[in-house]
Amino acid sequence: MSTIISVGISKDKITFNDKGWANVTIFVNDDTNAYGQNASAAMEQTKEQREAKEAKAYIGNGKVVWTDGNIQAAERVERQTEASEQSLSGRETPDLPF
Repeated sequence: MSTIISVGISKDKITFNDKGWANVTIFVNDDTNAYGQNASAAMEQTKEQREAKEAKAYIGNGKVVWTDGNIQAAERVERQTEASEQSLSGRETPDLPF
């Protein structure tokens, strides 16, 4: 673990997708504001919304409370299709410890 960010989120501003998830993007800024905060949260935008330069729906803000100074971008993982997920649904996995 290389960073912990504490963010307060307004429940009135959150929107959920059809699966019950609220996809949120967290931004960490180089400078702090007048309240000592350097992080903000906004509802995730689609590619079309970003290309249309739609305003972000900010839902909260906060601050980095701890870091070891080593943050790395996560590697992209390809998503499985529904068909491949269904074919794996009954598969036994003897290598798991439970």
